[in-house]
Amino acid sequence: MNELLQRAYAYWSAAADFRARRTRFKNYTYGKQWSDLVPDTDGRLLPEGDYARSRGHNPITNNLIRQLVKTVVGRYRTMSTERQLYTAPAIREIARRNSLAELDARLMEEFLISGCAVQRISHERRFDGTAVWVDNVNPATIFVNPFTDPRGSDITLIGQLHDMTWAEIVNRFSDGSRRRAADIRLAFEKGAEQWMASTGTFADTDRCVDFYSTAQPDRFRVVEVWSFDASESAPEAPLTMQFAWHCRWFAPDGTVLREYDSPFPHRQHPFAVKFYPMTDGEVHPFVEDVIEQQRCVNRMVTLIDHMLSISAKGVLLFPADQLPPGMTFEDVGRRWAQSDGVLPVSGRGPVMPHQVVTNTAQSGADQLLQLQLKLFQDVSGVGDALLGRSDSSATGAQMLNTQVANATAALADTFETFLSFTENRNTKARLART
Repeated sequence: MNELLQRAYAYWSAAADFRARRTRFKNYTYGKQWSDLVPDTDGRLLPEGDYARSRGHNPITNNLIRQLVKTVVGRYRTMSTERQLYTAPAIREIARRNSLAELDARLMEEFLISGCAVQRISHERRFDGTAVWVDNVNPATIFVNPFTDPRGSDITLIGQLHDMTWAEIVNRFSDGSRRRAADIRLAFEKGAEQWMASTGTFADTDRCVDFYSTAQPDRFRVVEVWSFDASESAPEAPLTMQFAWHCRWFAPDGTVLREYDSPFPHRQHPFAVKFYPMTDGEVHPFVEDVIEQQRCVNRMVTLIDHMLSISAKGVLLFPADQLPPGMTFEDVGRRWAQSDGVLPVSGRGPVMPHQVVTNTAQSGADQLLQLQLKLFQDVSGVGDALLGRSDSSATGAQMLNTQVANATAALADTFETFLSFTENRNTKARLART
């Protein structure tokens, strides 16, 4: 196995926790909020939703995170229009061809969920012609050496896992040679045999949990690796080290399908990368801050629903000695439910019929729910102004604009960090023509 490919695999494996956390945050964002594993009374781990059902509760999801993310993405869209980010002459044509406004909106959503924004910028021929192309990259397919610089200046190895059709592989790597295409097919068949022999299964399509193979039967795994390589100066010259970004495309068995130095005028790798906030190399996305509040809200609503389902709601207590002659309790129930029903009673018993309704508000669950909803806004920094709600109908336009500006200040770091990413992307896109 190629040593560089093994390094790439090691970096990808080291990011397993990041991918697991991203999957959890994505689940919460899109409504799958009862899948965390929790211990039951016997210490066994099972999904939180299953545990709630085992205790007689009906798990309820009130997805506040999704609306929160949509609000921030919407605010970014408004900001990008105000700043004319996609209509400036230097980027206008690339933005139009690649629908950058839409790509960046989806990437902002990813950025809020995982704290990771990655795009690949290339200059190549596609169905729509030869041009500069920008593509969003799934963070689950990315590997990179551990780095701590928010600008990514200490990245020395980076790459992406690709799932390609056989036609695309032939078009990219065979150079029109049938012998070369046959050798490439043999390499992929050998890699597939090694994978099946070692695991006996294929990868998980959703999580992309395997480095060397794809779960899609009509696709083949190709690994793109970019490394910042050093080489000594030529013979007879003073000893100096020369550095260059070098690309290699690998088949799963380690066969090098193609390699070359960076062909771009910027002489770098083709990826624009931003991890947020990059404190000691760690990533802690926007969504992570509100996960616990979302869980508490779901639990409170589920608890209130359970209390309502088991509490008395208009139960009639009718003493047996007050039952009129010739009537049954079924007759009493029907008359009690009628708006104009008449129910005779003797009035001689010590207890008169009366209806029982449990006041669940006395439990304090409603107040605790309101507290959690308030904490959700406080923790996220997205309050009523950004959500389009006003405390008073008398709030004027100027006051509302001021409230929106103040609310946006809490998100300024998130927006400006993402904008620094798009600026780096734009620079690479302008210099991507080979």
